[in-house]
Amino acid sequence: MSLPPNFECPFRAVLSRVLDLPPENLIKSISAVPISKNEETADFQLSVDSLLEKDNDHSRPDIQVHAKRLAEKLRCDTVVSEISTGERTVNFKINRELLTKTVLQQVIEEGSKYGLKSELFSDLPQKKIVVEFSSPNVAKKFHVGHLRSTIIGNFIANLKEALGHQVIRINYLGDWGMQFGLLGTGFQLFGYEEKLQSNPLQHLFEVYVQVNKEAADDKSVAKSAQEFFQRLELGDVQALSLWQKFRDLSIEEYIRIYKRLGIYFDEYSGESFYREKSQEVLKLLESKGLLLKTIKGTAVVDLSGNGDPSSIFTVMRSDGTSLYATRDLAAAIDRMDKYNFDTMIYVTDKGQKKHFQQVFQMLKIMGYDWAERCQHVPFGVVQGMKTRRGDVTFLEDVLNEIQLRMLQNMALIKTTKELKNPQETAERVGLAALIIQDFKGLLLSDYKFNWDRVFQSRGDTGVFLQYTHARLHSLEETFGCGYLNDFNTACLQEPQSVSILQHLLRFDEVLYRSSQDLQPRHIVSYLLTLSHLAAVAHKTLQIKDSPPEVAGARLHLFKAVRSVLANGMKLLGITPVCRM
Repeated sequence: MSLPPNFECPFRAVLSRVLDLPPENLIKSISAVPISKNEETADFQLSVDSLLEKDNDHSRPDIQVHAKRLAEKLRCDTVVSEISTGERTVNFKINRELLTKTVLQQVIEEGSKYGLKSELFSDLPQKKIVVEFSSPNVAKKFHVGHLRSTIIGNFIANLKEALGHQVIRINYLGDWGMQFGLLGTGFQLFGYEEKLQSNPLQHLFEVYVQVNKEAADDKSVAKSAQEFFQRLELGDVQALSLWQKFRDLSIEEYIRIYKRLGIYFDEYSGESFYREKSQEVLKLLESKGLLLKTIKGTAVVDLSGNGDPSSIFTVMRSDGTSLYATRDLAAAIDRMDKYNFDTMIYVTDKGQKKHFQQVFQMLKIMGYDWAERCQHVPFGVVQGMKTRRGDVTFLEDVLNEIQLRMLQNMALIKTTKELKNPQETAERVGLAALIIQDFKGLLLSDYKFNWDRVFQSRGDTGVFLQYTHARLHSLEETFGCGYLNDFNTACLQEPQSVSILQHLLRFDEVLYRSSQDLQPRHIVSYLLTLSHLAAVAHKTLQIKDSPPEVAGARLHLFKAVRSVLANGMKLLGITPVCRM
């Protein structure tokens, strides 16, 4: 935990003197103590383990003895009211009024930057980071994997941006390849211009399904699809103009749908951008003597150097056309030239783990040392996401289903009819439900999707987070004007208040942990606990009919909770609602 400024000098200076260590060496050894339901806890703990890391072997009794000796050397003062030892820690309890004043002041003054100005991030160099995510295939199903990539990539980009990095968000569309041979042929056979203009994604998908069936039964259809793709690769004007129309209309539609999700991209790139540059990649591989021709006529690279079949990387079809692996290499090289990035993150399902390992290995073999700056963030598979119309075909189906189900749930609540825009609120609450369900566990884990569980209003759900935020906002609206000036810290000494303040202290540590492993679950767990603490406090710490001094102090506390809750939700890609 980054200690609030008022705690700095006396607290860390004394520790630094007693331990004979520079104060900055203690930043990551001191943390806020997680709250406990059963007992009142200390506020901060010093990890004795981390201080002794440099010494080789410390048995448990040694560390405990060390902790005890250290605690005896330290004295309480105007900041620290109690010192004790825990398991491998020295614990500190802070003067309650000082704790209250400092935490609330910091939350309210720093606003959306609370937790991000922490000393934990002080030595963080500002970087240029490329995040490639979502990346659906034009004309194919926008499956649930693309949805996961979209919300996970958005979270990573949000977090990196909040920490002050320059982030470039790229949507790398599957807009080239054999499917466009099929699509071009299919559109000439079954396409309708009006349907294409009115619902491009739906119509292209229908054409694609139909032509695939035809191609399976009729070899001439398959042959003409192959010829169409070859014409594309050779730059045939007519074929390219049809392809361009498919791409442009699809992107227009995607932008509209992403807007509903509250997601944007700095660049809509795609495999098509690299059809020429992938030929340069092949030439480079050939000049380095890395390109091998197989009996079938395909071009491959042997990553193992000893013919291991699992390390064979195919880079060209027998007819000379490029593969998406070659285009990935060309895209990475192009992005380095264009952005000179410090890190590039690819967010795709775990099925592509080997592919990216091989792409990064290929870049190294080609002489690009910066391949080490490339990172794949894999995620697990979602099973069972169906809408009432059946399996999910498009992202829009999911968004419509979310809105419909949430509207039905909200119709059962009396206050919903007062909403100005119930559809928008339903969508925002529903998206929160979907995102929290997805982010609760490890990203790599598979999970079974369950609509009923997602939309529960109680328990650890996104609906509960939105409900808590709306409820706290309503408190501010009802009582805010007269009370939110100065406040008396002595009025916030109840256990419920102290638990909230202690939890608020930990926000920066949670952000730090998520920034280290790119897992949103730490933030999700933190926000759910904060919401449960707020629910308990809302019942016990009344504002109505309390003396003005008490009401004002409590309102400040609830305002701080709402502010941190909103900050965390926005990082996760959730738009907080003020009424529901």
